[in-house]
Amino acid sequence: MYGKIKEHLQLQISQIKDAGLYKSERIITSPQSALIRLADGQEVLNFCANNYLGLSSHSAVIEGANQALESRGYGLSSVRFICGTQDIHKELEARIAKYFGTEDTILYAACFDANGGVFEPLFDENDAIISDALNHASIIDGIRLCKAVRYRFSHADMDDLEQQLIKAQAQRHRIIVTDDVFSMDGDIALMDKITALAKKYDALVMTDVCHSAGFIGKTGRGAAEYYGVHGQVDIITGTLGKAMGGGLGGFTTGPKEIIEILRQRSRPYLFSNSLSPAIVGASLAVFDLIEHHTTLRDKLMENVNYFKKHISKAGFDLKPSDSAIVALMLYDAQLSQVFASRMLQEGIYVIGFYYPVVPKDQARIRVQLSAAHEKQHLDKAIEAFIKVGKELKVI
Repeated sequence: MYGKIKEHLQLQISQIKDAGLYKSERIITSPQSALIRLADGQEVLNFCANNYLGLSSHSAVIEGANQALESRGYGLSSVRFICGTQDIHKELEARIAKYFGTEDTILYAACFDANGGVFEPLFDENDAIISDALNHASIIDGIRLCKAVRYRFSHADMDDLEQQLIKAQAQRHRIIVTDDVFSMDGDIALMDKITALAKKYDALVMTDVCHSAGFIGKTGRGAAEYYGVHGQVDIITGTLGKAMGGGLGGFTTGPKEIIEILRQRSRPYLFSNSLSPAIVGASLAVFDLIEHHTTLRDKLMENVNYFKKHISKAGFDLKPSDSAIVALMLYDAQLSQVFASRMLQEGIYVIGFYYPVVPKDQARIRVQLSAAHEKQHLDKAIEAFIKVGKELKVI
């Protein structure tokens, strides 16, 4: 029975390879850091990890994981409402709520689950969801699972958002949904304008802070803080798997009634194992490091400004961004793969992105800066980008 579909899949795989668009996984044999070792023994500088604050291998984070592993065990073999809730789960939920200035938090295995489980329990066919056109796939999938009426506004287009809000007045409740920082372009959601429109048209606001939590805004509270409207976002989803230690885990934080309903009805929460104690312990250590100090956040943004200044001066086409993501536009998918391969030969680990991860003819190298990068790392990367850029006639 598998024969026909096997042939069909083999043809698809062959076509992907022939087009030069096959995604190969590079194997790393070291901890995540600015300098990593590949399976062939090559040591390269990593400029494509979500390790924004450099905490993935931080000694305090590892110690937090070890302590929780020893005191609370490896796993709970259960979901939260049966016998999967430990004291440290509640402690972490309270710490996240305190950090973002919300009333309560619910933990998930990943932010993909948080976004997948937030809409269905809160909204039905009487309600409306208004979503940015470039929102993350997890938000899109979460909306698909909900029966609410769907509206989409052109990316960061506030005039279009207002038009969709006017249309959505026909529904009972409305929610505007956006990424905080858009992972492929690196631009920050216009949260001051979004919240203003939400007030005008009686809508809730939800934002996904996966690529902003811990470093966007003066103290790392995200786009709302960056634009001076901290406390005016109703629902925040995020991850513990990027800047917050780079392990696993997601969360939704917001008003206590919303969190309570999610505990009762959110399917990824009700039917998935509890987050492991080691990840919870590591995440608590992360908040110890970032809750009251911005040292790592400040170093990251210094690195961002330095890199962007020099790479822009070299003549590369960059998407406008104030985040730690630098989208170096190449437009051609095959070129993005050749460029990334040449950069690896120069000791710089970056990845080329192309359709369907980004829109057609919008291929790019996505560079992600980290507080773990030192100036000599940045200089080596800049030198390699210029060398390869000239060689491939990009600049």
